[in-house]
Amino acid sequence: QLQASGGGLVQPGGSLRLSCAASGSIDSIGEMGWFRLAPGKQRELVAAISSGGSTKYAGSVEDRFTISRDSAKNTVYLQMNALKPEDTAVYYCNAQIRRRTQRRYADYWGQGTLVTVSS
Repeated sequence: QLQASGGGLVQPGGSLRLSCAASGSIDSIGEMGWFRLAPGKQRELVAAISSGGSTKYAGSVEDRFTISRDSAKNTVYLQMNALKPEDTAVYYCNAQIRRRTQRRYADYWGQGTLVTVSS
């Protein structure tokens, strides 16, 4: 299970920090990431971070957003700075998790958190 939090209403130029914690019987977590879905648009990858700490970003956010993870807490974060109205979307966290009773990694999704950038 993934539990996301941190969304809300912010003015253009403002900042927000999203968090997403994985829970349950976890053996290992692979890549973690954030996707977003805006009205009338397709879901897009915002940022992702590997278990080793390598990161990748969508071109539209790479100089404004920072993804990080705390392996001890099974949590991934997305620090969003200099927010723009076009960043308005529902943000979903994603993680590849291997449970203690499983051999393979499976894809898990959080419930989504709404980010609204508006004056």
